Amino acid sequence: MKNKKHLKKLDVQKFVPRISGKDTPPGTVAYIGKPRTEKTKIELIEYNEAEVTEHVIEHIGQLKPFLSNDKLKWIRVTGVHDVDLISGLGELFQINQLELEDVTNTSQRPRMEERPGYIFLVFKALLLNPVDKEVSIEQVSIILGENYVLSFHETEPELFDTLRQRILKGKGRVRKMRSDYLAFALSDIIIDQYFLILEDIGDNIEEIENELILNPGGANQESIYRLKRRLVYVGRTVWPVRELINEVERSDHPLIHEESRIYFRNIYDHTVQIIETLDSLRDLTSSMMDLYLSSVSLKLNEIMKVLTIFSALFIPLTFFAGVYGMNFKFLPELEWQWGYPIFWIFCVVVTVFMLFYFKRRKWM
Repeated sequence: MKNKKHLKKLDVQKFVPRISGKDTPPGTVAYIGKPRTEKTKIELIEYNEAEVTEHVIEHIGQLKPFLSNDKLKWIRVTGVHDVDLISGLGELFQINQLELEDVTNTSQRPRMEERPGYIFLVFKALLLNPVDKEVSIEQVSIILGENYVLSFHETEPELFDTLRQRILKGKGRVRKMRSDYLAFALSDIIIDQYFLILEDIGDNIEEIENELILNPGGANQESIYRLKRRLVYVGRTVWPVRELINEVERSDHPLIHEESRIYFRNIYDHTVQIIETLDSLRDLTSSMMDLYLSSVSLKLNEIMKVLTIFSALFIPLTFFAGVYGMNFKFLPELEWQWGYPIFWIFCVVVTVFMLFYFKRRKWM
């Protein structure tokens, strides 16, 4: 039961494509996801190599003055359920309605779209809760522009707080690079989370495998099934992300500069490594299911073996008891004075002989 607590359910609906309605035309911006009531928040971090400032934007109109300078701007939008605000940002940055539709539809497949003036990226972030080991799935949409990066998050993007601190403190090379490097940094953090998920799955596999050998039970079968299902979901996330990163790395779009390609190539290698690890873990879980079935079968065989030995021991005893339990008046041994003790001595001798015979033949 220990492993059962470590394997919470994934939000399966995140992998089921959904649309806003049958009669809605393409490009209709409609929120598709979990119902949310919190206010959408916009945060702006603008920086260059020399300085950095951070702002909380109350309404879209406050963004316009910042767009006139040459500083690089990271605009974090928390909450994609406010379709009016998303549409307003689309008008401000001249984003196609089709991309805005994908931003508010949280069941999108990871993909890349190139447009004149910007690149649109969709990721699936797998977040592991360190306390209850629950895996939550969030869609992160990124719009890469000439001197800005728009990132859309369903909930508070705590995952990217380390990147935010690096920018504010001037650590690393992020403040020396262009907007495509910022998009790379966001992508790298998302992909690194996949390694944490795989590490957690690997730990669970080791625990379940040890328990399977010692005490196979019904709870292990459920745990193995949950592991296999989680691996399927991670695989469905990583495969399109691999294609996405490969497209970015090979893109000839002017927003992807030559000095940044090496970084995208690096995280592409990470996705390949993740997929190889997924294949290995999938093989392990399949082997674990075989081990579980073999262990259960072996345990059942041991039980049947014991029951069979007991049955074999009682077959001759049942025969003799049946003979002397017949209602014939003239059974010769019925009148013997020592007939009853002799019967029990004979039964004990037969039982001991059969046990010795079974032991000699290594049947027990």
